[in-house]
Amino acid sequence: MSSSDEESVSYISKYTIDAEMLNTFVTLIEEEEVEPEAEAESSRMAIKPKILRRTIPINHVEATTRLYNHYFAPQPVYPADYFRRRFRMPKEMFLHIVNDIHHFNAIQPLPKHFAFFHNAPTDVVGHPTLNIFQKCTSAIRHLAYAFAADQLDEYLEMGSQTSVDSLNYFCKCVVQLYHSEFLRKPTQEDVNRVTAKYKAVHSFPGMLGSVDCMHWAWRNCPTAWQCQYTRGDKGHQTIMLEAVASYDLWIWHAYFGPAGSNNDINVLNESDLFHQLLQDKAPAVDFTVNGQQFTKGLLSS
Repeated sequence: MSSSDEESVSYISKYTIDAEMLNTFVTLIEEEEVEPEAEAESSRMAIKPKILRRTIPINHVEATTRLYNHYFAPQPVYPADYFRRRFRMPKEMFLHIVNDIHHFNAIQPLPKHFAFFHNAPTDVVGHPTLNIFQKCTSAIRHLAYAFAADQLDEYLEMGSQTSVDSLNYFCKCVVQLYHSEFLRKPTQEDVNRVTAKYKAVHSFPGMLGSVDCMHWAWRNCPTAWQCQYTRGDKGHQTIMLEAVASYDLWIWHAYFGPAGSNNDINVLNESDLFHQLLQDKAPAVDFTVNGQQFTKGLLSS
């Protein structure tokens, strides 16, 4: 080896770190870098408070007992007239609806809206669940008073989502149970019965019912629609509802929702009330007024 080669090897050896020394060096560097980060993270965790999930204790048994004692016990706290005012129906009608929902089994498997009211008396951990009376009471109170979703939580021990589901499924159950009997146009037999009653009581032949329009305040009207649903004499957003009711409060026609500054005539022209009459499919009503023969029924306003 020449002198120049010896000098090169000596130079390289002088400035070369062996593997063991290099590993030790790398380990020391990593510890120096990691420890400050770990200390900073632990200090942040110590400063940041732990937010635990809130749990609100509820007692479904107590709520059920309270509801039963208030309205459904043999000697209830609130008499029948209180029930009629707060539920907007007699107790017998409410019990009839609850019984029909509870015993519905015409379709198997049960539709989701019926299965919601057919729940087991206890949940998977053995705790009592909300029963059908609590759910139907929540739905009726929402319809009667336009409550917020969680407004009955203190009384019925029911969360907001369950309350919303109760209202939604209750309406679906009622439509499916009673649409063929009540939510329909009158048949020829209905027409004969109604006109005979009006003639006997009011001496008004050919009368089918009373048609009228009313304005319902729309508090949550979308901003983009507010001008369309505001009329000058009201000063706020409304939805117009057209309905026909017979002497026994059977509402066999309802139409609502047209936009614009409407009056009763505008809404009547838009609705389908006279579609069957114009198509010559309306039930026949034969009567005579002032010597003139008519074959179609009348509506009073």
